[in-house]
Amino acid sequence: MKDQLAKLREKRQRALEGGGPARIDAQHAKGKLTARERLAILLDEASFQELGALATHQSTDFGMAERRYPGDGVITGFGKIQGRRVAVYAQDFTVLGGSFSEVQSNKISRIQDLAIEAGIPLIGLNDSGGARVQEGIRSLAAYGEVFMRNVKASGVIPQISLIMGPCAGGAVYSPALTDITIMVDQTSNMFLTGPEIIKTVTGEEVSAEELGGAQVHNAASGVAQLIADDEQHALSLTKALLAYLPQNNAEDPPPLEPYDPADRMDEALNSLIPTDDRAAYDARQMLELIFDRGSLFELHQDWAPNALVGFARLDGMSVGFVANQPQVLSGCLDIDASDKIARHITLCDQFNIPLITFVDCPGYLPGVEQEHRGVIRHGAKIIYAYCQATVPKISIVTRKAMGGSYVALSSKQMNNDVAYAWPTAQIAVMGAEGAARLLHRRAIAAADDPAEEEARFVADYKERFFNPYEAADVGQIDEVIEPRETRPRLIRALEVLRTKVSVGVPKKHGLFPV
Repeated sequence: MKDQLAKLREKRQRALEGGGPARIDAQHAKGKLTARERLAILLDEASFQELGALATHQSTDFGMAERRYPGDGVITGFGKIQGRRVAVYAQDFTVLGGSFSEVQSNKISRIQDLAIEAGIPLIGLNDSGGARVQEGIRSLAAYGEVFMRNVKASGVIPQISLIMGPCAGGAVYSPALTDITIMVDQTSNMFLTGPEIIKTVTGEEVSAEELGGAQVHNAASGVAQLIADDEQHALSLTKALLAYLPQNNAEDPPPLEPYDPADRMDEALNSLIPTDDRAAYDARQMLELIFDRGSLFELHQDWAPNALVGFARLDGMSVGFVANQPQVLSGCLDIDASDKIARHITLCDQFNIPLITFVDCPGYLPGVEQEHRGVIRHGAKIIYAYCQATVPKISIVTRKAMGGSYVALSSKQMNNDVAYAWPTAQIAVMGAEGAARLLHRRAIAAADDPAEEEARFVADYKERFFNPYEAADVGQIDEVIEPRETRPRLIRALEVLRTKVSVGVPKKHGLFPV
């Protein structure tokens, strides 16, 4: 028995050592933590229960028989974050470069299955040089097992991916299939084909950071939702994010004990909208004044900045928000902003997070490029997402709500539950200048002073339509409120809508306008 215990302890110790001191030192030299160090920061102390620590590959080709490490380059198991149960896996770059193998797939697939069955979030820490070449087709098929389970878990449990180093080739699809992807600035990258292959095929010379670094995927491609300054920051963001999400789709997000008065009204909101309707204001400042203090958690901050999306709290309850940002492109919707908004609506809906939409949008961004790239198709994603969402939905028109953008952004016809408007709201088919020219073209042309005549018609159109009262008259707006009243109004509405039950027409699924 003593010999057996000694052997077990030796194997466990080898598993804890990863690829050995030299590989660990090399990892630290790159400014990166080891897989076990990352898990120690992420999880509550002494909460981690490892599974599959002694698993090793059975390959004998290409000298692999002498390169066996307990765990085979990935650590899997269960733990707790702020007392909540989670499933985790962390690739260990010190072991064969974290290369993805059949054994890695078996371990990750096993923890995915257990997470789905237990109804708990799954967090993956990715740091791998890619598929293990020595295993050939087996490593490629192994990716497919993980992808299938990513799709199976989608909309059932929260899936969070952290990119802590390289993530290349087929490996990138797993994070892309999860709910939130977090990248570390300067030390993580994602790409389907690396710089060397691109140079060979196209002749383009590009570095890994320029091709698929954290800045690229957070600001240009939209693949990642969050960027971290370093690994500790990434792990901290993960903990903060998880606090807004439920354990699974059958539960509500965990509330916090209210710490900000529900009846707080900030007078600064009453003077936030400029008198000149062409002047911009910061929608982020508006959100900070309305939601619980310090609760704003923005996603996709650097991608499509003409729209803001993320999570916040109202009286301690988790909510999702969508807002136009007038400081960028006047808050117009374009292709990227449409994708950003539609994705966030769907994310909130699948995890029972109420949606609050702040509308100040003059319409869709005009231009040949936008039309040719499919702004119609992308804009339709917002409509589809709002109509499909069954969570409580509240909208506030703060200023402009023009044409199709009014309809798309959580109008009554999008199954919106409560619609408010500020007195500064302008709900109309189009801008006043365009409407005046369209309706009174002949009268303007025949006038002695066409400019003066046009200005008169513009002023008349604004007087009649650039206000929320006609929309309120016909029931498209439930109530016109003072801006400072927004916070208590939202909290009261959510109290009523918390038990909302929606019954839809049975169907397999619709065709999302991808």
